[in-house]
Amino acid sequence: MINQRTKLCVWLLGINLFISTFTFGGGYVVVPMIRKYFISSKKLFSEDELVDMAAIAQSSPGAIAINLSTLAGFRVAGRIGAVISCIAAVIPSLVILVLISKFYISFAANPLISAVLKGMQAGVAALIINFVVDMCSMMIKERSLLLTLIIPTAFLANFLFEINVAIILAVSCFICIARVWLTKGDRNE
Repeated sequence: MINQRTKLCVWLLGINLFISTFTFGGGYVVVPMIRKYFISSKKLFSEDELVDMAAIAQSSPGAIAINLSTLAGFRVAGRIGAVISCIAAVIPSLVILVLISKFYISFAANPLISAVLKGMQAGVAALIINFVVDMCSMMIKERSLLLTLIIPTAFLANFLFEINVAIILAVSCFICIARVWLTKGDRNE
């Protein structure tokens, strides 16, 4: 008889293999998939927890998709869930890269594969825009002028002034940490 935890671990393996296999374009594309399967379908954690995990995954070293899958697995099934999710997130990419590297010349010259990859870029752009809109609406719901102003300021800093994204992220993180620290200080008094 298979217990509930084992079923959950098998589900984590399968869903993370599926997500990693069929999402192209980087870590932000994984967020809507995790939302769909972990939150909408299974209700394993909340939307706010996903946003927190996405922020941690983005600020941690490594691929965002793998970090986020690992965090989601940890949230759902602890350490074993994190290990299963991490391995499942890495396997499809590893297999695909091995196959592509073996047949690189054939892939590079094939116009059909080139066209398919171009088409995937449009889908990836749509998923990233969806994620950005969701994150912006959550920040606006906070009703914090500071957080709301960070969004256009970060865009303008990069787009108009060509400031490095790493610097923008570091400054934004510093501002948010200072805000939390100052807010906690006000609550403790």
